[in-house]
Amino acid sequence: MIGRWIKRQMPKTLFGRSLLIIVLPVAIMQIAVTYIFFDNHWQTVTSRLSEGLAGDIAWAVESYQEDPSDAAFAKLSSRAEESMGLSIALQPGRKLPATRRDAPELLEPFFAPIDRSLDRALDARLDDPYWFDTTRYPAYVDIRVAVPGGVMRVLAPRDRAFATQGHIFVLWMTVTTILLTTIAILFIRNQVKAIERLANAAEAFGRGGDVPTFKPQGAKEVRRAASAFLDMRSRIQRHIDQRTTLLASVSHDLRTPLTRLKLSLALAEPSKANAAMKGDLAEMEHMIDEYLAFARGEGGEAVETVHLRELIDEVSEGAIRAGAKVGVAADPEMIVSVRPNALKRALSSLVMNAAVHGERVEVTAKIRPQGGVEITVDDDGPGIPEDRYEEAFKAFGRLDEARNQNAKGVGLGLAIARDVARGHGGDILLARSPMGGLRAVVRLPG
Repeated sequence: MIGRWIKRQMPKTLFGRSLLIIVLPVAIMQIAVTYIFFDNHWQTVTSRLSEGLAGDIAWAVESYQEDPSDAAFAKLSSRAEESMGLSIALQPGRKLPATRRDAPELLEPFFAPIDRSLDRALDARLDDPYWFDTTRYPAYVDIRVAVPGGVMRVLAPRDRAFATQGHIFVLWMTVTTILLTTIAILFIRNQVKAIERLANAAEAFGRGGDVPTFKPQGAKEVRRAASAFLDMRSRIQRHIDQRTTLLASVSHDLRTPLTRLKLSLALAEPSKANAAMKGDLAEMEHMIDEYLAFARGEGGEAVETVHLRELIDEVSEGAIRAGAKVGVAADPEMIVSVRPNALKRALSSLVMNAAVHGERVEVTAKIRPQGGVEITVDDDGPGIPEDRYEEAFKAFGRLDEARNQNAKGVGLGLAIARDVARGHGGDILLARSPMGGLRAVVRLPG
């Protein structure tokens, strides 16, 4: 239970954890050193100073009690002032205060050890009742001793009662801690920045973008990882270029005989068999388009900033021309950075799939509270069972209800759409639509 709580409280970022690794031991060491200093050195010095002061006061009391004359007291007071720095005054007829003056609440922890040390020293050296106050005067300690006929009051410099340089030690420890922490933050931040740049470059490349200014920086291990990423990016880009060239050649080679067949059928006499062959050719051409679109993936398309509403309207117009009833709700000023043709292909697959299986289609786009854009496609069709949502995204998969392909499709519509969404760093989720059919939610990062 405690372990899980500690784990939840731990920093989640590399910067936070690295800083904790460095700062926590330094802080513990500083606290331990400060505690040892106050508990041993400072307390020992204060005790010895208190004992010395108590001895001087005991001497003054004994000397006065041996000869309580005014002349002797004047000589005693003068000697104590010159040799010991003590200001001694006789208060005839006075009594010791009944209670001790309390220190302010904020100063109690500081003066408590001083009071205890001085109290022990005075109790050991004096046989007469005494009273003292360490808080009334900033530079002095007020000590009063009951003597025959009154009270002897002694004002002693504060540095005679305890070590006054302890705060300087604490100040230096604090300044040192702040300095070391600042240096640690600067060095750690510099190393973490190199890792963040590598992560940003990898994320941008994963979305189809490019970071031409990215260079290996940071520690040796981080530079090695960055160099490996650059090599990997070059190999992947080379593979994409080769595949794009190959697909262009395949597309040309396949369409050439199809075009000849279409031309031959166009010149042939109209017949039932001729019409059937034209339908087969159209279906074959559509299948080839879907195969190539799925295999092409991103196709090396560059990222552009576009108005999302215009892109959705363009997709919707195509579905409307095909006979679908499509409604659009999106802010005309909403701007996104995407690969336009790829996103258009994905939305077209979703909208056409909804239009085939429903009578009405609603497309909604909005800004997500956590950032990014969410595009929702709803229809009033039969929908898909919840336990088969993931199956609908499988390439070439065919559900019993055939929701993942259109009438002449091959089961690639939702697969292509999800591939495009994930290529942008987002995803597509399926759910039950409020309209009664299927809801497809496209989430794109900001």
